[in-house]
Amino acid sequence: MSHEHHHHECCEHSHEHHHEHQGCSCHEHSHEHEHYHEHSLKKQLWLIIATAILLVIAVLIEKGIIVNCQLSTVNLLLIYMIPYLLIGHDTLKEAIEGLSHGDAFNEHFLMSVATIGALLIGFLPGAETQFPEAVFVMLFFQIGELFEGYAEGKSRDSIAHLMDIRPDVAHIETSGDKETGRQGVQDISPEAVAVGSVIVIRPGEKVPLDGVIIEGATSLNTIALTGESMPREAGVGDEVISGCVNLSGVVRVRTTKSFGESTVSKILSLVENASEHKSQSEAFITRFARIYTPVVVFAALALAIVPPIVISLTSNLSPLTTLPTWLYRALMFLVVSCPCALVISVPLTFFGGIGGASRRGILIKGANYMDILAKVKTVVFDKTGTLTHGQFAVEAVHPDLYDEHQLLHLAAHVEHYSTHPIGAALRDAFPDEATDGCEVTEVEEIAGHGIRARVGSQVVCVGNTKMMDSIGAKWHDCHHVGTIIHVAIDGQYAGHIVINDKIKEDSAEAIAQLKALGVEKTVMLTGDREEVAHHVATQLALSEYHAELLPADKVNHIENLMGSNDISNPSKATGRRVSGNSLTPNPSSRPLAFVGDGINDAPVLARADVGIAMGGLGSDAAIEAADVVLMDDQPSKVAMAIRIARRTIFIAKQNVFVAILVKVSVLLLATFGLANMWLAVFADVGVTVLAVLNAMRALR
Repeated sequence: MSHEHHHHECCEHSHEHHHEHQGCSCHEHSHEHEHYHEHSLKKQLWLIIATAILLVIAVLIEKGIIVNCQLSTVNLLLIYMIPYLLIGHDTLKEAIEGLSHGDAFNEHFLMSVATIGALLIGFLPGAETQFPEAVFVMLFFQIGELFEGYAEGKSRDSIAHLMDIRPDVAHIETSGDKETGRQGVQDISPEAVAVGSVIVIRPGEKVPLDGVIIEGATSLNTIALTGESMPREAGVGDEVISGCVNLSGVVRVRTTKSFGESTVSKILSLVENASEHKSQSEAFITRFARIYTPVVVFAALALAIVPPIVISLTSNLSPLTTLPTWLYRALMFLVVSCPCALVISVPLTFFGGIGGASRRGILIKGANYMDILAKVKTVVFDKTGTLTHGQFAVEAVHPDLYDEHQLLHLAAHVEHYSTHPIGAALRDAFPDEATDGCEVTEVEEIAGHGIRARVGSQVVCVGNTKMMDSIGAKWHDCHHVGTIIHVAIDGQYAGHIVINDKIKEDSAEAIAQLKALGVEKTVMLTGDREEVAHHVATQLALSEYHAELLPADKVNHIENLMGSNDISNPSKATGRRVSGNSLTPNPSSRPLAFVGDGINDAPVLARADVGIAMGGLGSDAAIEAADVVLMDDQPSKVAMAIRIARRTIFIAKQNVFVAILVKVSVLLLATFGLANMWLAVFADVGVTVLAVLNAMRALR
């Protein structure tokens, strides 16, 4: 990685600079940037190889193997300056630039001083030359930079699948052909497509903008957005989301959003800006580097000056006699003083963790939210659309007079014109309703009761118990939990149909996984009836549930769970702990996550320590309101997000512990003359390389 392109300074300023660069949102230059980055790494690799060869030749010349004569110290310096300047010219230039900006404590300046000192120490009386060590320090520093560049490239590759979802072109329909009545097609940039335009998407192409299919049918690959490999079928009237890949058929789509407001733009912006939100570990490293580096530099100065003076005063020796020994130790201090392993690897770990999560359809808006996720002890779920599908479906048919098929057939016909979700559920359960030729007349909707209509020659009433009472039909209750739709035919009770919101297939697994991760409470908040909430909570083995809540009640319950506020004005809402015990507030040090569908849960998402929105695919509100966005509807992704956060933070802590331990150990050894320059190089560059390689594990 060339220094003109990227540099990492061991201080807060450079730390921020590094991330600003990572967060670059210049989509137009992404391919150019990628090509330049690859070219830069190749150039750096060739420089390292060439320097290594020249260093070996220089050592052979010094040993008299190539040139059979004794060279002076100055001549040897000139020979070693060739590989030194070849590999170190960028570092020296960066050091000068740092000084000109008043930043003396960057890694380039420290390496420059250490290596120049090693080159010149041999000219002191009684000192040995350190030419090979000087070149090797600079060479190994560049190897560390190469690894860092490679790792950063891999981190970017982990986000690259998101960059790949950005479409390059949109085929927009233009003025029509009068003879055929079909439109012409023009290729333009997605940014230039107006809302309401008709675009054509061919097989194998990315969907450039959000819209609705008006002609054609296809399968859509959503893996880049959701992490799921199963294609999604889409036909006329279905929404399509930008960033998906059209797999099979040609479709015409009417756009519903501009490119800037489309799903793909919001996702790209979210991921690119994630590095702006620093984790606690990153904040600690920034503060640590601000203190550690100057302390070690001044300690190096003291180590070079104070001991020779003290020794000369106590033993009548000249300070110049012992100066080379202590100067050499001081130079080792300078090499070890740069906290590159920390400043580079910790942000890289979080960047990799965010990238790895995005590959699984989990978008985390910043490293700070990883800190909270990793410590979550209470997870609160909304019910509808989160733990359940949020769509009514017929669960059971209990006829009294007719068979199940006939009862469902009549009820579906009565609900033919209804826009209520219950009507849609009945029609979905009997799809032949629209085509079987039965005549439906005299349709009358009775508010708060139901619908009455004539189907053929029979008068059919479909509704609640009030309707049955009003016509004198003797109804009976059902042991099933759900919405009970009663049916009467010609005034006589004919049976009932149970309609329910189905629990998602992996909801129970999600709760079990959270408990296995050590989450202490799993809570459900819902506006639904008490018996429905109890049924869902029991089925999923939740710790608590609270039913019949208004939106404001949900916020109050969240605050109570967080221990930040008591519910001072409880509504008529009912709450139950499934185990029968009373509710106890959460201490503020034990974070709470709220999981909702992101559509009507914005206040609760904002109030929780970390808000997780599900079904972000196509939901602007979810992407805007939450701290973490799950791109599909699987509750089990919540547990996966927590696992990724914990693993990322564990890797970051590993790097911090190992780097500090090794550096402090080598500083102590160097002070007492038990370390050499090679060990100092390992303590700096070697540990950096190891930390960077460890950080790359967060990508997986």
